Amino acid sequence: MPRVFLSFRKRDSRWMRERVYRALSDRLGAEEIFKSSESIPPGADFAEVLVNQAAECKLMCVLIGPEWLDARNEDGLRLLDRDHDWVRLEIATALRAGNRVVPVLLGDATMLPGPSELPVEIAELGRLQCLRVPETHLPDGLEQLGDQLAALLTGAATGPGPGAAPAEEPGPPATMTAHVSGGGSAYQAARDQTINLA
Repeated sequence: MPRVFLSFRKRDSRWMRERVYRALSDRLGAEEIFKSSESIPPGADFAEVLVNQAAECKLMCVLIGPEWLDARNEDGLRLLDRDHDWVRLEIATALRAGNRVVPVLLGDATMLPGPSELPVEIAELGRLQCLRVPETHLPDGLEQLGDQLAALLTGAATGPGPGAAPAEEPGPPATMTAHVSGGGSAYQAARDQTINLA
């Protein structure tokens, strides 16, 4: 089963999306990449395959271009606000399953949506560290993306996933207190950085 799920909106940044798909197929192997238009065989139950793959992937890359957030239908309704929106369903399924979800920003100016801009079941996406594929340095950006995802997959194969419970250790229980500092402006800057191997 493919380990990397590419989530995307069809009308958003098509040419960059195809470059990402080809680059990752070359770097990781085409059999490792799930892309709905390429990976679902004729006659298969589209919805069943899509949901199963989103739930069982090791890593979901949410490809976000300039039209991803505010794409609308002919009635003016934002696509993300529809209950049956496939992009929304894919992301929500992967998050519920505890899979690693990585926003991948396509282009130099695309920003990561904030949690308040997203439907509640995928609001977590707006708090996740992102990667960026810049249009002005596309070959280098694609190479770096492949390296970063390969490293994440290696970590997923050798260690517990982000939702896994830590192994129990003998000894008395310890109490830990976390102190979080920093305002909204610092957080906004941090989540637009382009490297994340945590």
